[in-house]
Amino acid sequence: MSHTFRPRPRTVVGCTLLVIALAEGAIACGSDDNPLAARPYDATDQVSFNGPRRAGEKADPTTPLEITTKDSGDRITDVTAVDASGRHVAGELAADGSRWHSTEPLAADAHYTVRVSTENEDGAPGRRVLTFDTGKPTAKERLTATFGPEAGTYGVGQPLTAELNRPVADPAQRAVVERALRVDSRPSVEGAWHWVDDKKLHYRPKDYWPAHATIRVHSNLDGIKIGDRLWGGATKDLELTIGDRVIAVTDAASHTLTLFRNGEQVKQVPVTTGKPGFETRNGVKVVLGKEYFVRMRGTTVGIAEGSAESYDLPVYYATRVTWSGEYVHAAPWSVGSQGYANVSHGCTGMSTANAAWFFANVREGDVVQVVNSYGHTMETFGNGFGDWNIDWTKWRAGSALTTGRHKPAQEPSRLRPAAV
Repeated sequence: MSHTFRPRPRTVVGCTLLVIALAEGAIACGSDDNPLAARPYDATDQVSFNGPRRAGEKADPTTPLEITTKDSGDRITDVTAVDASGRHVAGELAADGSRWHSTEPLAADAHYTVRVSTENEDGAPGRRVLTFDTGKPTAKERLTATFGPEAGTYGVGQPLTAELNRPVADPAQRAVVERALRVDSRPSVEGAWHWVDDKKLHYRPKDYWPAHATIRVHSNLDGIKIGDRLWGGATKDLELTIGDRVIAVTDAASHTLTLFRNGEQVKQVPVTTGKPGFETRNGVKVVLGKEYFVRMRGTTVGIAEGSAESYDLPVYYATRVTWSGEYVHAAPWSVGSQGYANVSHGCTGMSTANAAWFFANVREGDVVQVVNSYGHTMETFGNGFGDWNIDWTKWRAGSALTTGRHKPAQEPSRLRPAAV
């Protein structure tokens, strides 16, 4: 793209038409005594550019081309930059004519011809023709991904995560990234990535993973051009396996927790869940981790110290299901209510023996589903893995490879210990 500015007003003898030439042989009309009738002079001393300085040196195509005047009395009036294939480079000229710079990237391994038109303080036109070659990009921004969770064995509800080192907001660039993130499962399952925000994606199958599946996550981003100045970098592969199909169903109305393994009921135990005002979240949650001992304080979930609801308790066999402090854990102080009433501050409590059994029979990624609670539904993102609370159609709408749109959710700002 070229930009032409009107020359300064001035008195001209014999002709009022000024032609600023970009090609050899273009002249202005008028008498031989008119200095503007001459061909544009060599403006080498008027302008400089940030291209190669030595013969054989090549320009970095990721660096914008910049042409500037050397003297405050001179100005650039027009710049045309084109490569050997005829592609023009868009640019922007400063209002005072002191600087022109490209506004789009140069091509790699290309030959460029740049024609610069100028005028000096007397209004005389000048011209400089620059040629240079570009090399391969040397200052690449690399986009990489870190896959999660860590290698190991997980339950059938475990989503996969991809954390990008740079944000990607443009839909077209997201599609390039998503196509390059491959998930292979044996046996094969239907699944999709879902953009949580500009830097994080989650992957889950349409249904839970098959028991004993083997999963490999791989990135083909390395060397792929994602944007004008953004290329993909190398990412470490991830391999993990899936264990038995373990699903625990907590019924807040019947005050029971029933554990199923591979479709068979293994055990049902009496429990207590959140009382009014502290109701346990409904919906599907995923085991995030197991902690033999946790000190739980009411202040960590917003309960004022010294109030009627305040607590500070040592808790054992604690299986975490949210980052905000919801656990399945031993609650010996509420055994009399377990199986009969909901008296906790949001957690699922059971006897120490039953909690120890549950602790020993679940792993990260196993499913814990709460039904018939008056609490709200588990958050989709940001407080653990609520991924399974989105139906498949809406989940796929969060993919950059579909026409759907998804509003990113916020990640949690900090880890909070617990609510008993």
